[in-house]
Amino acid sequence: MKLTFDKGTICIQGNIRVPNSTWDERSRAYRALALHYSDIIAFLKSSGFDYQDEVMDLLPCPELLSSVTLRDYQSQALDAWTANGQRGVIVLPTGSGKTLVGIKAISLLNTPTIVIAPTLDLVDQWRTKLKSEFKTEIGVLGGGEWDLKALTVSTYDSAYIHADKLGNRFGLIIFDEVHHLPAAGYRNIAEMFATPYRMGLTATFEREDGLHAELNRLVGGKVFEKRVRELTGKHLSPFRLEKIAVALTEAEQEEYERNQRIFSDYLARINLTIRSPADFQKLVMRSGRDPAARKALLSRNRARDVAYNSVSKMANLSEILKRHPESRIFIFTEHNKLVHRISRQFLIPAITYRTSGKERSETLDRFRSGLYRAVVTSKVLDEGIDVPDADVGIILSGTGSERAFIQRLGRILRKKDGKEAVLYEIVSAETSEVGTARRRKRPLKQQG
Repeated sequence: MKLTFDKGTICIQGNIRVPNSTWDERSRAYRALALHYSDIIAFLKSSGFDYQDEVMDLLPCPELLSSVTLRDYQSQALDAWTANGQRGVIVLPTGSGKTLVGIKAISLLNTPTIVIAPTLDLVDQWRTKLKSEFKTEIGVLGGGEWDLKALTVSTYDSAYIHADKLGNRFGLIIFDEVHHLPAAGYRNIAEMFATPYRMGLTATFEREDGLHAELNRLVGGKVFEKRVRELTGKHLSPFRLEKIAVALTEAEQEEYERNQRIFSDYLARINLTIRSPADFQKLVMRSGRDPAARKALLSRNRARDVAYNSVSKMANLSEILKRHPESRIFIFTEHNKLVHRISRQFLIPAITYRTSGKERSETLDRFRSGLYRAVVTSKVLDEGIDVPDADVGIILSGTGSERAFIQRLGRILRKKDGKEAVLYEIVSAETSEVGTARRRKRPLKQQG
């Protein structure tokens, strides 16, 4: 019996069907997703079969030694991952040093490693840290680069495109922000890699669509988790949460209620209750063929726009800015329209998805140096960008998402000597914005 790697699959030539394989008539052999390589080997060994293993073709690798010293919880995370067969997901808050755990894992296994990250910013950050730690050139896939080395960093998109060629070249794969992996398409990366050792890193394990359950199959499931409240004080800044409910103006309230009623009446008419993203997707699909459904969706969006962008929020924002004249402040909004409005009214630099990489870097550098004391942004800084330290965060619109909330909180939690961080959440009273914030799971509640 001979095992080979073929375009993201394991080809098993012989007359024995191994677990998770099916017969391929064209090649006259059994095939399995490369994901199952380790299980296949374990089965063959335990069954006593003779076999020839030609699956892995690891890249030449220098000795990978790390001088990183881990904190106690980071060592515990690495130990839990090791005890699980060097597989599994580690969940740690933003700013708590997940990258260092990955670096130590690379040194521990001393094997060719590919790190998969969702953004080019994160790719650049990993590249810089790996090069500094291991004193070797780092390969990059993504952003027009194709440079394969023993230590390589790739975007999810590039890894997906080239998984059929890369899947047997690395002994360890690290999925940064691993909650992206279960998405349709991206999960094929894990399925087409034979890589036996797998690590997932994230601050937010759960997905609203429930697909995080797939991580057990793709990476190895959650093996270690520390919540923000467990690290505050010693490793992260102590903090408090303040929620401020503001009243809509009379005109805003009238417009909100009119649009919300159109949306609610339609849901009642078709007997649909929105309990999950899947339920909402049903409505979106229906809007393609039902003009009334499209009208309901547009009305919902207008109602949310009114709640998110109430003029009353601006007065509260002004008060908070006056309250913290010496603080470094991040202001988070849902929509670019409000970003630009705040930027104009308060003369605060803005970062949106349209901001060029050069301008964004200059803005963050000036914030880091103290030249700017505040920055306003939409969702751009929620994930995947190494931002400067801040001690005040202001969420001005729209985060019913647990993930967005935790990511934004993490932006102000890096340890600062004796200084308490504050996260303000300003919501419009008597609107769905209050309901989504209340329904959001609050593992951090006891800090507020």
